[in-house]
Amino acid sequence: MLKADMKFLIIEDDVEAAKYLRNALNEAGHTVDMAHNGIDGFALADHGGYDALVVDRMMPKRDGLSVINELRENGDNTPVLILSALGEVDDRVMGLRSGGDDYLTKPYAFSELLARLEALARRGANSDNHSKYQVGDLSLDRLSHEVKRGEETIILQPREFRLLEYLMRNAGQVVTRTMLLEHVWDYHFDPQTNVIDVHISRLRGKIEKGFDKPLLHTIRGAGYVMRDK
Repeated sequence: MLKADMKFLIIEDDVEAAKYLRNALNEAGHTVDMAHNGIDGFALADHGGYDALVVDRMMPKRDGLSVINELRENGDNTPVLILSALGEVDDRVMGLRSGGDDYLTKPYAFSELLARLEALARRGANSDNHSKYQVGDLSLDRLSHEVKRGEETIILQPREFRLLEYLMRNAGQVVTRTMLLEHVWDYHFDPQTNVIDVHISRLRGKIEKGFDKPLLHTIRGAGYVMRDK
């Protein structure tokens, strides 16, 4: 269930715009912290405890996308709504690739922003709380970001880790390309690229090369499944 009183962090260099948004969210019954540059924003966000973040893209000292990207690399999955005057498709794709969960172009209607934040907060509240997954002799620890097969440690890039985590979370079930685009890449459209094939191939090479038993299986015409058989 969505909490009535949520806690948000606004990272926005336009002080007046940030105050307007804070006041509107306060009136909607929520608690809000603010930061006016990327360095201060990252420090607050990294401390944690927020239901969602609202992050401007272009800010002094440190841009919003680098803030989001480092949070994701640190294992912080707090939902992020990106605010930006940059509204072209390539701009939105870049924001989502950096780890944003949603993207709203300025100027915006507060009612839409609030609805999107509430949707992100619901998604975060309903997310899987398991910290460890196991499929066969392959294990993944979300907190330490450690992946091992047997006694061998496997080093993954951040996107590869998110991909494996999603596949292991849904072990035994077929995961479609659309599901991977939405939950691993945060795309809500098909970019018509081979990005999934490339990452699946790289991941398969790391978790299966040199091992006797395959765990990541391709289901032709359907998607992929992690299983120990």
